[in-house]
Amino acid sequence: MLAVHPHAHDPSHTTHHTAERPSAVETVEIDSTRLLKGQRELLIRHGNECYRLRHTRNDKLILTK
Repeated sequence: MLAVHPHAHDPSHTTHHTAERPSAVETVEIDSTRLLKGQRELLIRHGNECYRLRHTRNDKLILTK
């Protein structure tokens, strides 16, 4: 399932990297089953780094570097 949600502005959340943030006010939502495709983990390349997204036995998602 793919859905688009308006981005809620949270004045308590500030960032020093505003130039790197997209200017769009909508956030795309992708169901985790679509990402994992039946697997328990997924490797995500972000720049020069590789992250591991794991689906735990307790039905939680854990993202580690």
